[in-house]
This record gives sequence, structure tokens and C-alpha cells, in this order.
Amino acid sequence: MAAGAVVYTFTGSLADVDRGVYDELSLRVARHPSETDAFMMTRVLAYCLELEEGIAFSEGVSSTDEPAVIVRDRTGRLTAWIEVGAPDAERLHFGSKKADRTVIYTHRDPNKVLALWAGKKIHEAERIVLHSFDPGFIDAAVAVLERRNAITVSVTERQLYLDLNGVTLSSVVHDHPLG
Repeated sequence: MAAGAVVYTFTGSLADVDRGVYDELSLRVARHPSETDAFMMTRVLAYCLELEEGIAFSEGVSSTDEPAVIVRDRTGRLTAWIEVGAPDAERLHFGSKKADRTVIYTHRDPNKVLALWAGKKIHEAERIVLHSFDPGFIDAAVAVLERRNAITVSVTERQLYLDLNGVTLSSVVHDHPLG
């Protein structure tokens, strides 16, 4: 954990009807001093929406050779490279070559993020998807964020329902293919 990092906890449950994933959540998330609350909240949601065996948070923004969230199989082989925010094209190219699957979750305007990659060389860009949320959704979640959080995440037909510390929010999970 980076010096000066603030630890947040998220305790609750996940019901992802779309993928048939149901689990109890008990997450400890270190927010790096240079990381915004919006980035961290997006990282938590990416973790929940991608939850599978072998998933873990990486060192976050302080790690240059791993994405925000990573999935490894039982042998340690990298199976999913999950970025958050607006990573540069070189990083996506690198991640796409290393992992079986690469996805991005952003709290920013998806059109502006996609424009950053236009015309850039990204390995298997046609297989990469940028996921975004409705405008204001992440900001509303950040507004009720505390150091210790009660969270319930439900997903059905790409509609995300988030109950965070007693406040219920919802958003469509929008998919924007790169290629």
C-alpha cells in the first residue's frame, strides 16, 4: 500500500443476474493519494461487475505494469486485464497482448475517452469494450461514500442498481466497443 493511502471498506452483497454471479462482498480498497474518489468508486464497481474466481485489485495507480483490477487463473496466468478511467493506447495495447480479455470502465465521458484512442495501435482493439455509466451516477455514489461502506450491487439486463450506505442509485452499464 502506498504511503498516505486511505483504506475504504465495502461490505454487502452482489447479485449479477445477467452473469449468474451471487456473492457476499467484503472489500478493503486502498485509495492512492493521487487517485480521485470517482476513480476509486469506478474501480470498486469494475471489480463487482467482473467478479470471478482469481480477481484482485492491483496496486492501482502506483502500478505501471498492471491494470486497476486483474484476474488470474489457478496457475497464475493472466486472464483479464481490467482498466479504469482513460488509460493510454500503449497501456491497452500492452494489456491486450498479455491477457485473454481486456475491458475498461470509465467514470469520464465515454466519447472523449474513445477519442483518445482513435487511430492508435491497440492489439485486438475489436475485442476490447469500454464500459461507462449514466452521467452523474458515479458523482452521486461518491457523494455518499464513507470510509466504511454498506454496499449492495444488483445487475439485471445491463441495469445496475447500487445501494450505498442506504442511498439507492441506478445506471445502465453502457458498452462502447473500441473496434
